[in-house]
Amino acid sequence: MKKQMTATVSWVGKVDWELTKFHGDEYSTHKGSTYNSYVIEEGKTVLVDTVWKPFAKEFVDNLEAEGLLGKLDAVIAQHAEIDHSGALPELLRRRPDLPVYCTANGIKSLKGHYHQDWDFHPVKTGDEFDLGNGKKLVFVEAPMLHWPDSMFSYMTGDAILFSNDAFGQHLATERLYNDLVDQDELYDECVKYYANILTPFSALVKAKIEQVLSLKLPVNMIATSHGVIWRKDPTQIVLKYMEWCQDYKEDRITILYDTMWEGTRALADEMARAIQEASPSTTVVSHCLSKFDKNDALTDVFRSKAILVGSPTIGKGILTAVAGTLEEIKGLRFKGKKAAAFGCYGWSGESVKIIGDALRESGFEVVDEGIRALWNPDTDALKAARDYGKAFAAKVK
Repeated sequence: MKKQMTATVSWVGKVDWELTKFHGDEYSTHKGSTYNSYVIEEGKTVLVDTVWKPFAKEFVDNLEAEGLLGKLDAVIAQHAEIDHSGALPELLRRRPDLPVYCTANGIKSLKGHYHQDWDFHPVKTGDEFDLGNGKKLVFVEAPMLHWPDSMFSYMTGDAILFSNDAFGQHLATERLYNDLVDQDELYDECVKYYANILTPFSALVKAKIEQVLSLKLPVNMIATSHGVIWRKDPTQIVLKYMEWCQDYKEDRITILYDTMWEGTRALADEMARAIQEASPSTTVVSHCLSKFDKNDALTDVFRSKAILVGSPTIGKGILTAVAGTLEEIKGLRFKGKKAAAFGCYGWSGESVKIIGDALRESGFEVVDEGIRALWNPDTDALKAARDYGKAFAAKVK
């Protein structure tokens, strides 16, 4: 339902408490999410983005119940992904006369998704939409943040930046604003969102933020497409993005592994203890990749200065949970991090080399050839793992 943000701007989105997976099954959403849509009622009435397709009829029915459906003069489609544009077919079925403002790439994407030739109006950076009453929307293209069609819209007068996917997080809440939710929970979801979605585009994030900041525009609110609206010190999330987009790392080491008969796990446990003993200030985190959430693990990789990745050898290869995570790591293109490999084997023992090669290919500085243990690690092998953990801590200081 409609929630008033300013005298003329309202939230008209959807809170999805049940969402547990996003982007198919690729991204975990432990805290649900919101699909934020906004309506501006000035001289003209404009809708900024819609909601995910399963909620399309509910969304348009709500607009009608609020007396907005017949009043709309235009739709701003900042991003064509289905979680933002999914209600457009239902909306335009009932209001086929509405013009749709989006980037040229947005037209391509929307036509590709819905196969409709709506009344498209392409916009580019610097173009304006006159809202009336002395206010306007100024458009800023933001390609690859995180799709080629993405853009921001800045509302003059009210100084609201409608940022679409940038600066958001997957967090279901009926409390619209950043100052009304748990701050630790909020930032946990923000960093997870950046790590898993925006990391590959960090150079573009930096350039776009610098471009927007150079305009020296006042910002009273940042109205995102997921999660909270930033109204208290709204640019705090912009400053965080500037940290995160510059080869971000903390004093943290993450161990990623999977295991067959607990041997590789035993190596991981010994190394975790040894690293903590050798470097008490370092946060050490360990994830068994077949048992725990991969997106949480990848968030820890993003936050880490170094990682250890382990698997036993199976069929002259590695376990599928480790292989899949390494493929995701390759796509995320982390920078400025160190790494090494470990694992157990019975006869051929290729896993450590396979992992090390994958890490090098993904841009990690692999500090050595890693450590292997034959069969189930005995006392000597466990001591070697402890010694290796301490040596690794020293190498990645």
